[in-house]
Amino acid sequence: MQVDNVSFSYTSSRRVLQDVSFSVMRGSIVGVLGPNGSGKTTLLRLIAGALRPSNGRVTLEGADVLTLSRRDLARRVAVVPQETRTTFDFSVLDIVLMGRYPHLGPFELEGASDLAIAHDALRATGTDDLASRAFATLSGGEKQRVVIASALAQASDALLLDEPTASLDVGYQLDVASLLARLNRDRGCTMLVCTHDLNLAASICAELVLIRRGRLIDRGAPETVLTTANIRSLYDVDAEIAYHPRARRLTVVPIGRAQ
Repeated sequence: MQVDNVSFSYTSSRRVLQDVSFSVMRGSIVGVLGPNGSGKTTLLRLIAGALRPSNGRVTLEGADVLTLSRRDLARRVAVVPQETRTTFDFSVLDIVLMGRYPHLGPFELEGASDLAIAHDALRATGTDDLASRAFATLSGGEKQRVVIASALAQASDALLLDEPTASLDVGYQLDVASLLARLNRDRGCTMLVCTHDLNLAASICAELVLIRRGRLIDRGAPETVLTTANIRSLYDVDAEIAYHPRARRLTVVPIGRAQ
């Protein structure tokens, strides 16, 4: 996945992204950090082909996303949104099977192989015991794992995750972080994760991309870019950053607004 000098504006007077460039190597997890309004979600929509850049381009395995059909694009990237709501009373298995739509022909129903892939995705996310439950009755953490299962069933080359731990309690945040790390380790899933959770980013990401006011201000390994200066620049807060021996990773503790 390659983002080359991408800029985007919703209106002539509102530039959201400016000359953003980075790449995501196959089998890696890259995190995008930035404050509210920095352009993270817009960036995901550009990569997913839902928006057209004002300048620059996004390529997946060398193909410009704007040249791909919706079906081909869905086979290459799966999107996990911040929140998923359903109008109808779908079961968990129904939701996961929706991930198979890009692989079906017009009016084609899911077959035995699609069901097998869906159940494998449920097992991989620890949600196989929820298959017959109504999606609307699940907790926030359970819903997020089911939506990730649907993305896995889509069998795309990469997952795009928008705030995957937003609105979850600490326990579910840890569950989702552990799930993403395991899917990357065991299945080689490529992921781009937009998040405000600095500790999630430090724990699972091989590389971080820092965006402020639509511009890339730094990129690199968490140990390199998670600095007090960068966090102050992004969020206008002071923080303490240290290696935690039990967590075996960097931890970030916000102290307060920058003085």
